[in-house]
Amino acid sequence: MAKPPAPSHAHGIGAVRPVNWAFPRAPMIVYWELTNACGLACRHCRATAMPDPAPGELSTDQAIALLDEVARFGDPLPHMVFTGGDPLRRHDLKLLMAEAAARGIGVSLAPAVTPLLTREKLAEVKADGVQAISLSLDGSCPDKHDGVRGVAGTFDATMEALGWAEELDIPVQINTLVTSVTATDLPAIYELLSTRKLLRWSLFFLISIGRGTQLVEMTPGDAEKLMVWLNSLTRTAPFLVRTTEATHYRRIAARSLQQRGMTNEQIEDSPMARGFGIRDGNGIVFVSNTGDVTPSGFLPLPLGNVKDDSLVELYRHHPTMVALREPEGFKGRCGWCEYNRWCGGSRARAYAWTGDVLESDPLCPYVPKHPAEAGSPSAHLVGS
Repeated sequence: MAKPPAPSHAHGIGAVRPVNWAFPRAPMIVYWELTNACGLACRHCRATAMPDPAPGELSTDQAIALLDEVARFGDPLPHMVFTGGDPLRRHDLKLLMAEAAARGIGVSLAPAVTPLLTREKLAEVKADGVQAISLSLDGSCPDKHDGVRGVAGTFDATMEALGWAEELDIPVQINTLVTSVTATDLPAIYELLSTRKLLRWSLFFLISIGRGTQLVEMTPGDAEKLMVWLNSLTRTAPFLVRTTEATHYRRIAARSLQQRGMTNEQIEDSPMARGFGIRDGNGIVFVSNTGDVTPSGFLPLPLGNVKDDSLVELYRHHPTMVALREPEGFKGRCGWCEYNRWCGGSRARAYAWTGDVLESDPLCPYVPKHPAEAGSPSAHLVGS
C-alpha cells in the first residue's frame, strides 16, 4: 500500500477536535499496545504483562499497515501513544517511530521503568520524534511505589528517569494509581511532584480488570471527596491535573466554575474543556499487541482485529462505538445527566461491574434530576 502524503509536521495530542463533544470522524488518541512483554509485575496491570512477548503479536509489516490505517483517518490525524507492556521491548520500535513520522503521525511513549530505560534511550527516542513520555508513580516513597510495581528499586529508577527527561526537555505525564489503599498517599505524591517539571499529573482510578481484580476500588463517596481536593489543586498546581476512568471529575470542575459565575459557554471555551467528551470509545480507541481493537485499554470488548478489519471503519461505524458517542442513549443516571456530553461516565467501569457498556458509572454518586421530575428537588449526591 502506498504511503499517504505526510503533513508538514506530526500532530500533537488535541489536533482532532470534537463536534458537540463527540468524535465521530477520528479519535483524538490511538493507544497502541506494541507488546505484552514487560520486566515489571505491577499489581494493577491491565495487560497482565508477562516477561516474554505473547504469541500472535503484530509483525513489523502488520504494524506498518496499522500506521497506514491510522493515516487514513485524514487530517488532522490522531495522536498515537505507544504503550505496552513495555514498548522498549519491541525490537522494531525505532523503525515504527520513523514510519509514524513519515506519515505525519505524532507519537508519545509510555515506557516501563526497567534497566532498558536509560538516559541514552530517552535521548534516542526524542531524536526519533517522540513528543512526550509518561511515567508511573504510585507512591511517595520506595516502599509504597515498589509494593505496587512488584520490583524493588523502581521508585528510585522512576525519579531518576524523570530527572533525565527534565534535562532532555521531554514533556512528561506522571500516571498515578488510585485505589482505596493508595488514596491516602496522594497528597504526599503531589508534594513530591510539585517542584518537578511536568506536563500533567493523571490519576488513574482503578478498573478491576487484569491483575487489578486483586485490588479494591474507592467508594463513590470517597472518590467524590478526593476529586474535590484534586479540583482545589488546579488553581495553584504547576502542572495540569487530570483523571483517567473518572470522567465525573469534569462535573466537579464544571460545577465549581458555575458557582464562580461562569456560563456553560464560557466553561466550554476554557482550558478545562480540552478534555470534555473524551472517554472509552469517544475520542479514544485501543489496539492490542495482537491487533484486537477495543474502545479503550480498560474496556476489553473486542470489536474486530486490524489484521483483518479496518481500524477507521471500526471506529466510525461499529455499532458499539457509535453508541459510546451518544450519551443520551446511556442507561440510568448517566443517560439523563445534564453533564453527560462533557462527562459520560467511565464506560469501562460500567462494563466491569455490570457487563453493559451503556450502564451508569457506579463510581459516580451524583443523582441528576430526571426529566420526568420537573418541579422536584434539585440534583444531589447519593447519601447527601
